[in-house]
Amino acid sequence: MSDLRSELEENLDEAEWEWLIPHCQRDAVIVVSHGLDLLSVGEAIAGDQSSAVRRWIDEQLIAKPTVQQIGEWNLNRGKRFNSLIIQPYVLIQEIGDW
Repeated sequence: MSDLRSELEENLDEAEWEWLIPHCQRDAVIVVSHGLDLLSVGEAIAGDQSSAVRRWIDEQLIAKPTVQQIGEWNLNRGKRFNSLIIQPYVLIQEIGDW
């Protein structure tokens, strides 16, 4: 396992939507599809693997949250996500409900 992946693994955590709102307000939240490994996405972003990141964006596997998603999460502020901070971004992946 790479040193970067080990470091990221230590920073992987759960977060409630309520805690993520300030990051969303500064346009720093990126939603990661369930088809992707959150650590692998973090590793690609931190490692500047632009071709992989561009492919995921093009395939809509990573994206900024939609207005609809934000509205749903605002109704359930206790909703939990797996989260990973990759400065300046916060990567999130919904827990359950998929």
